[in-house]
Amino acid sequence: MIQVQVEKISFYPPSKGYAVLLKEAMGSRFLPVIVGSFEAQSIALALEEVQMPRPMTHDLFCNILDELDVEIGEVVISELAEGTFFSKISLESQLGTREIDARPSDAIALALRVGAPIYVSESVMDEASVSELANKDVGQEEKPAGIDTPSKPDSLPPHEYLKKLEDQLDRAVDSEEYEKAAELRDKIKKFHTQTSS
Repeated sequence: MIQVQVEKISFYPPSKGYAVLLKEAMGSRFLPVIVGSFEAQSIALALEEVQMPRPMTHDLFCNILDELDVEIGEVVISELAEGTFFSKISLESQLGTREIDARPSDAIALALRVGAPIYVSESVMDEASVSELANKDVGQEEKPAGIDTPSKPDSLPPHEYLKKLEDQLDRAVDSEEYEKAAELRDKIKKFHTQTSS
């Protein structure tokens, strides 16, 4: 098994979805896994460690496991058949270890929330990975729709720029556009860092 980490999430035009790029921990290969927009948002929330006021679906599942004293030991993307990835979640409890079939998008979202390692089988990596150079063509960075922030903070007075970012963050959270919310939160953090230095 090859341990991987989530490198980034890129818009993938052919599927009108997103590619989650998994990079092998001790190498330069990437495994692109195509996911839907909801799953991409959930993975982005976990990556950015955004705390939601109420638990989302993957948060709820983690809370249930915690209450039942069950831990996610690891996640394995184990098979690729007819263009579809298959994965397993290893659940550990006092009763032993059980493997549960899961979509890779859900498995990744859960693993990120609990800090469980993510692995890919050697056969899947050999068949579906791309090189570091080819990675640039897998997906493209795209500014999520609906974020209209000034490119230069100095185009507005600092307090107005910050207020605009905070208002957009509130709207993004209210409309459950979590990927947008994560990007806006990063802009606000960057602004605070720049103005405090």
